Amino acid sequence: MEGSISKIFRGDRVIWAVLILLSMLSLLIVYSATGALAYRVAGGKTWIYLVRHMVFLVLGFGVMLLMVNVLPVKIYSMFATLALYLSIGLLILAVGLKFAGIIHGSGRTLPLGPLSFQPAEVAKISLILFSAKVLGKKQKTKRDLYLAFRSIIIPTGIVCFLISLSDFSTSALLFATIMTMMFVGRIPMKYMLLVVAAGIGFVALMYFGASVIDEPPARIATIKGRIDRFIHGDPNSETGITQADYAKLAIYSGGIFGKGPGHSDVSNYMAAAYNDFIFAIIVEEYGLIIGVFVVFLYLIFFFRGITIVRRATRTFPAFMVVGLTMILVYQAMINIGVSSGALPVTGQPLPWVSYGGTAMIFTAISFGCILSVSYQNQENKEIAEQPVMIKAPDEDYEIEKDDKTK
Repeated sequence: MEGSISKIFRGDRVIWAVLILLSMLSLLIVYSATGALAYRVAGGKTWIYLVRHMVFLVLGFGVMLLMVNVLPVKIYSMFATLALYLSIGLLILAVGLKFAGIIHGSGRTLPLGPLSFQPAEVAKISLILFSAKVLGKKQKTKRDLYLAFRSIIIPTGIVCFLISLSDFSTSALLFATIMTMMFVGRIPMKYMLLVVAAGIGFVALMYFGASVIDEPPARIATIKGRIDRFIHGDPNSETGITQADYAKLAIYSGGIFGKGPGHSDVSNYMAAAYNDFIFAIIVEEYGLIIGVFVVFLYLIFFFRGITIVRRATRTFPAFMVVGLTMILVYQAMINIGVSSGALPVTGQPLPWVSYGGTAMIFTAISFGCILSVSYQNQENKEIAEQPVMIKAPDEDYEIEKDDKTK
């Protein structure tokens, strides 16, 4: 039985264990945190959101199993460039529909009948795969490193700019991830510092420009408002309490051991309790101990990602794992930092824990890529450890020769 399960759940078993533990916690906390939403929207049917979340978790595991058991790692490199062009097209489409008034709200989501998805999710994965492909091919000379930098920074600027028009925090997250990949890929620091300086200047321009312009664009005003609220609080709140304040209250009231499953009070007053501030609700119900345990799970995933990179035998899979691991870890750090009040409010969910739909599938694709590389590493190790059978020229028997002695 154990052997048959290991044949299906291939790849790094520690990461599989982390995902299962996060899934169990996710079902518990989403069921509790969506209670108020269910009474507002679904007539008190709290089970609707639990079932929906469970379906997407199961679909996510299905995607990961398919990727590990069926798809070879090289296929991600083959389609990386095409996926990048497709994601840029989807981002332009979303921006165009937003300005045309066809898409309402923030413009992050493209509706597809009963389902919808965020083009930024496609762009995140495709840009990381493209950057990994470029870095993997250009590592021999300084000229290669310069060409790699030039080939990566142009699409990165285009993608991050398009995403920032509707979701600045995701564009900043993706930008930080690509910079990390280039740092690991030995891109000269002088190039990277210039890009970082340009990024800081862009943010400063938006912040101070919003104060000068009489009617700044909505996203620029939102960015400035979030920074101001983080520093000075919300002056426009009638009660003086924001979602960030409620999140800190939830962590404080949870204490060491928490109030118990389903006993959250703060989630009833928060619009994003089941998403952007879900870590605060975890601490409120299960205490600081479980909160630290959740952080520990993401740290385990981070170190397992490092191990997979070190064991990789080819450059593209190694850089791909670096990018996908870091963007998931960065996202978790942002969600935890926002919930605890250490960072300004953003719209980043807790990976594989927060309530979500198609975003869960794209998160599963990221995990699936990482697990596929870990499985490839295991196969390569087994092949390397197998003895090589060399037939003697004048004999009818075979001689075993250890490949390591060649």
